[in-house]
Amino acid sequence: MPEPTVPTSRDSQPPVSILLIDDDVELAVMMEKFFARNGIRVESVHDGIRGLAKVFSGGHHLVLLDVMMPGLDGFELLRQARRRSQVPVIMLTARTGQADRVAGLDAGADDYLPKPFGPEELLARVRAVLRRTGRSSVAEFLEAGGVKLVVASREVRCEGEVVAVTSFEYDVLECLVRSAGRVVSRSELTAVLYQRRASPFDRALDVHVHHLRKKLGRQGGLIRTIRGIGFLFQAPEDHKGGQGV
Repeated sequence: MPEPTVPTSRDSQPPVSILLIDDDVELAVMMEKFFARNGIRVESVHDGIRGLAKVFSGGHHLVLLDVMMPGLDGFELLRQARRRSQVPVIMLTARTGQADRVAGLDAGADDYLPKPFGPEELLARVRAVLRRTGRSSVAEFLEAGGVKLVVASREVRCEGEVVAVTSFEYDVLECLVRSAGRVVSRSELTAVLYQRRASPFDRALDVHVHHLRKKLGRQGGLIRTIRGIGFLFQAPEDHKGGQGV
């Protein structure tokens, strides 16, 4: 299966650059490779003091910040960083209590993602934060198997014809097209789209996928249900991103 990719802008615009501050070296290496496949550069540092210096030096579009680190924990690092920098920050932590989430957001975090997390969910949150803060290099369109998504207008076209979809159906389809060739689990889709855990009794995703298949006509067969796992957009070729905006 092809590796999932996310369209990036053309060479006229610099690639998105992320600073990862996390003392888990193995996790950092995995994330560097994952984001590189998606056109995003990641620079990693593994302690809070060096991380704060990197934040102050600038040059990154977004910071991924672990909470529990040697030298300077994530909460204190963020409080100090906010005195001089408004770079978007997503906090990553195994501490999932409500008080910790509130503390992170109060300190100036733009989002808060508990560990463990799926890489696609993190990628979706990164894209969302970059869009909200106006720092994103978002592709103009996504295209796979005759299905074209116009990102700015959230429009779906099949073989040149506009297909009327609901907002949630568009979100489902965008997730699947961005991961074309890779099975997206129910848990991953639910986390990204609903911001909650999947329930084995929740069939809402199946209903949305059923409606999408009907609306996409011949291309609807590209969306496959992988029993007991999730869904797969099986395009005959790798999907491609269009010009950045």
